[in-house]
Amino acid sequence: MIRQFAVALLITFGAPAPLIAQETQTAIFAGGCFWCVESDFDRVQGVKSTVSGYSGGDLENPTYRNHTGHREVVKIEFDPSQTSYRTLADIFFRSVDPTDAGGQFCDRGHAYTTAIYTQGEAQQKAAEEARAEAENELGRKIVTPIESAGAFWDAEGYHQDYYRKNPLRYKYYRYSCGRDDRIEELWGEAAHRGIPAH
Repeated sequence: MIRQFAVALLITFGAPAPLIAQETQTAIFAGGCFWCVESDFDRVQGVKSTVSGYSGGDLENPTYRNHTGHREVVKIEFDPSQTSYRTLADIFFRSVDPTDAGGQFCDRGHAYTTAIYTQGEAQQKAAEEARAEAENELGRKIVTPIESAGAFWDAEGYHQDYYRKNPLRYKYYRYSCGRDDRIEELWGEAAHRGIPAH
């Protein structure tokens, strides 16, 4: 009897609409050591996952020992109903030294330079606006390039979530590299916090 009633309801009113999962979007940032970029963005509201990898170069299947031409990058999956790409770009600029063309903090060389890899015109525009605002705020030239995203290669498993797997080593590395001190010196109160929403 109950089953017949339920079938009658379905015939009359139709089946309930399935829940549709919110689609995520992707941001790709190069901000020096990918361990630190992962750590910085994993705590941002709306970020669903981060993956360390390599991008920007022509070498196929790069590895940590050989990623010539590539930068260390992090691919960030985020929920656009909780945060915007522009907000992530604002946070990115305030979590690095975008005035340094030679690397980031104690890590030197092209692989550790900053960059934003965009997907589509909307991301390109948002990244350029974020860069212009950051440059105006600092009153200094920002050297971070904004380029179209190419191939992304996952870094080795031991690099993923390194700051969680090796908290003491990670904290020692980050402190001894001077990352936080330099960001505080450069950005002051805007460093890591107080980022305006867009």
